[in-house]
Amino acid sequence: MTRAAARAQLDRLWRRGREFLGTEAAILGGAMTWVSERNLVAAISNAGGFGVIASGSMTPARLSEEIAATAKLSSAPFGVNLITLHPQLLELVEVCLDHKVGHVVLAGGLPPGPAMARVRAGGARLVCFAPALAVARKLVRSGAEAIVIEGMEAGGHIGPVSTSVLAQEILPHLTEVPIFVAGGLGRGEAILAFLEMGASGCQLGTRFVCATESIAHPKFKQAFVRAAARDAVPSMQLDPRFSVIPVRALANEGTRRFLDFQREVIQRFTTGELDQKSAQLEIEHFWAGALRRAVIEGDVEHGSVMAGQSVGMVTREQSTREIIEELIEQALTSLERQAAAGG
Repeated sequence: MTRAAARAQLDRLWRRGREFLGTEAAILGGAMTWVSERNLVAAISNAGGFGVIASGSMTPARLSEEIAATAKLSSAPFGVNLITLHPQLLELVEVCLDHKVGHVVLAGGLPPGPAMARVRAGGARLVCFAPALAVARKLVRSGAEAIVIEGMEAGGHIGPVSTSVLAQEILPHLTEVPIFVAGGLGRGEAILAFLEMGASGCQLGTRFVCATESIAHPKFKQAFVRAAARDAVPSMQLDPRFSVIPVRALANEGTRRFLDFQREVIQRFTTGELDQKSAQLEIEHFWAGALRRAVIEGDVEHGSVMAGQSVGMVTREQSTREIIEELIEQALTSLERQAAAGG
């Protein structure tokens, strides 16, 4: 197979995703709080991918400012990721519509019907996350125009199922809309494998943290470069009475301290010093501000260094364009090898 033939094959495999996003490559940038801001988002879109602003806990005014700033840096399509539990979700949707954002991603839980309906009525393309086939089907019936399936190998908040299992569960059975696979992807060969299974594209976050355009603190980037896949571990829950939402991050003094902190709070609850609600709140507040401390301030020992297991494939700082070109090159080389082996 010639390089031109390989490229034509790759274009065919992810054509649906490219057309949905309006991009050269069906590669979404994962929405990472504090990292996926104007500079990285614009760089991903300018390099042929699809950048996505992580709105996180932004106010409507702050999000409006970020969208406008991103638009000044790139004329290419980009999207906005909104957290469904945000108390001003509908106002954030209106901000996106006012700025004529082409794609809105609703994440962090089952999106409420009014928000889904408003995105569609306002003319934006609606993308939702689905942790299971039944949920994906329900979201599509409710108006989702594309689905992201993200396995537990991803960084940040994670579910219990791996990327490969989710792909096998969902891709053969949900063909009505484009599906983008995420979680642990770090090389083009893996992207190609999911495209061949029926995915329309992919989403990567961890690989872009060490992009030259990323504003992450140099110490944060150094932690990624030095880390191996096994260093990115989920947060642990010590007592079933006190829930801990699993978050995958690099093990550090902060993660170790969290275990000790849970023990201390549980002991205070056991002795009657705290009621259950107060104890739960103390556990939930432990990580407040911890991601910003790591990403922006560079406190990688006590902050939360959220990273997916693909962190082991981050070996140096690269430009966003170089990362995307490298992923595509790996996919094309894999296609050529497949053809050679078949011949």
